[in-house]
Amino acid sequence: MIEIRDLSFEYQTGKPVLHDINLSIKKGEWVTILGHNGSGKSTLSKLIVGLLKPKTGSVVVDGLTLSHDTVHAIRRKVGIVFQNPDNQFVGVTVRDDIAFGLENLQVPREDMIERIERFAQKVGMTEFLNKEPHALSGGQKQRVAIAGILAMDTDVIIFDEATSMLDPKGRRMIVDYMRQLNREGVTILTITHDMKEAVLSDRIVILKEGKILLDDQAELVLNNRDMLEQSNLELLLPLRVRHALKERGLKHPELEALLWASSSNK
Repeated sequence: MIEIRDLSFEYQTGKPVLHDINLSIKKGEWVTILGHNGSGKSTLSKLIVGLLKPKTGSVVVDGLTLSHDTVHAIRRKVGIVFQNPDNQFVGVTVRDDIAFGLENLQVPREDMIERIERFAQKVGMTEFLNKEPHALSGGQKQRVAIAGILAMDTDVIIFDEATSMLDPKGRRMIVDYMRQLNREGVTILTITHDMKEAVLSDRIVILKEGKILLDDQAELVLNNRDMLEQSNLELLLPLRVRHALKERGLKHPELEALLWASSSNK
């Protein structure tokens, strides 16, 4: 679905942010990009949707190579939700804001009205549809931004630290919906440093100083304590207990399985 080839980028000449990134994401996969602040995670997400132009390399989405001529077609396939929802608001009301992307896609009015209602309900914002976005809390704004992208029905959704402003209940609601979308075949790319989100994905890619440090199955990455420590990332508590048992030579397969299930909410 997404093929990133030899991708490099710099904001200032001579100060690279990403170095020769090669990454393939299959249709229907859930991939998490993990990394500490400054690792290049958000820059990568902006390059995928054409908000930034790479210094070298290419991005191919569903067979289309990203360029000036294809960027609009690619944005019909890939939606992105940013950490700061204020960057995405353009409407006078919540209803207008959710409708904005649908208008660009020339969705028929009746279908548009149905989608606005459906996705506002999905994120728990139905009662706020006639409110002005600036009057909402940070978490409520984030839900509106998510609803706007969901309503566009893209094949891929990038969540760039998209749950960071939500309270625990709101975060669980959105994460559960991510899982549902993924089960329905939507390709999910999560940009985060939250291990509780990362554990739900199929694959985890660790970025450090603009380079891919590790790309593997989620369980293998999350149990690689040395690599996580190198990246200034912490193991989840159940996995720390799992490692402590192994270090002491204690073998409890059933308990180890239970600890993994606990960490992944499965």
